[in-house]
Amino acid sequence: MAGFRSLARQVRDPRCDLALRRYSLRKCLERFAPYGHRATWDHLCARHGFGPEDRSPDPAKLIAALDELERARDVWLAYEEEFADRRKREKHDGLRRPASGDEWHQHAWGGNGVARCDSPRERPSAPLDEVLRKLVTALTGEPGAHCPVCGASAIVWRQVLKTAPWAGPVCTGCGIVLPRPVLTDDAVAAAQQAARHTVLASVA
Repeated sequence: MAGFRSLARQVRDPRCDLALRRYSLRKCLERFAPYGHRATWDHLCARHGFGPEDRSPDPAKLIAALDELERARDVWLAYEEEFADRRKREKHDGLRRPASGDEWHQHAWGGNGVARCDSPRERPSAPLDEVLRKLVTALTGEPGAHCPVCGASAIVWRQVLKTAPWAGPVCTGCGIVLPRPVLTDDAVAAAQQAARHTVLASVA
């Protein structure tokens, strides 16, 4: 199975058939897709001016989309390297069990779905690397009450998500499922309380 870098070379290779270059870009999203595969693909298409079903896109647009994806991947790989180094130090010091905030990484290792959008149509409009940089800053800092990506305070708890972790806080401003560690306990409790009120109102 080809890795991300090998697929990226095919996207850039002018000797490859255009259909293969497009296919290789889509395959890159099986290795790294911050919003999830469909939402990330739709994001790249919208930002770089080719249709999701376009079988003959401008090669320059494909490469521009790949460039954005690679910049975001670099941000995430640097964060994962720092995270792995920290866990090694903690294990060396006798802390074998990850902190509760680190459990989120079980669903996001490799960057797939790190800023998952439960609906492909609801996603941040900023470049992927900018979004991930803000997310990494939040993950390495103190938790807050707002979305670290768009700054919105309207966060709702969705009990049924389409993919793991299956339930969690969702920003209504940019649509991402927020990593639990970036929010304070009070912010999560407020989102859960609001969700309960919505459910009660719907059955009243």
